Amino acid sequence: MQQPVISLARAGAAFPTLLLGVIVVLSSCSNNAGTQVKMPFSGKKYMSDARHFRGLGMGQSANLNIAKSKAELESRKSIAQQVRTNLKVVSDAYSSELGGNQASETVEKFESLAREVTNNTIGDIRQLGQDIRQLEDQSYRVHVAVEIKKKAMFRFLKDKARNDAKISELARAQMITMLDKEIARLEAEE
Repeated sequence: MQQPVISLARAGAAFPTLLLGVIVVLSSCSNNAGTQVKMPFSGKKYMSDARHFRGLGMGQSANLNIAKSKAELESRKSIAQQVRTNLKVVSDAYSSELGGNQASETVEKFESLAREVTNNTIGDIRQLGQDIRQLEDQSYRVHVAVEIKKKAMFRFLKDKARNDAKISELARAQMITMLDKEIARLEAEE
C-alpha cells in the first residue's frame, strides 16, 4: 500500500496557515478606497459653465434654520471663490496691458468686491434645489445648490464698484471697463 504524500496530521496542521494565506491574498485584492457616497446635486447640471456660476453648500445642526443658513452660506462662499478666481484671471490680463501701481490697486479692489459676494444679498441668485435630511441623532443636514448668471454677477459687481466711495476714480474706471469687457464677451457668446 502506498503512503500518502502528506499525512493527515501534517495537513491538519498546515490548514490554518494555508487558510490565512488565502485570506491575506484575497483581502489585498479588495478595494480599500472606501464606499462611494452619492451626494445630492452632484451631476453636471450643478456645475458652473460658461454662462453660470453654481455653488453647492452643506450645513448640519440640531436646528433646521441654522442648518439651512450654514448650507446657504457655504453655497455663496463657493460662488464667491469662483468669482474671485474668474476676476483674478481677468484682472491679471488687464494689469498686464496696463502695468503700474493703478493696476495693482484695481486688482485689490476686485478681490475686495469678490469677498462681498458672500456677505450681500444678491437678488439674481436662484436656488436650484434643497435637500433636507433628519439624521439618526435628530440633527438636520441640508444641501443647497444655487446659481447666478455670470452677466448678472458682473453687473452686480459693476454697480458695487460704481457706488463704493473707497475706490479711487481711476481704479473705478478701470474696474468698470474690465467688467464691461467681460459682460460684452458673455453677450457675444450667447
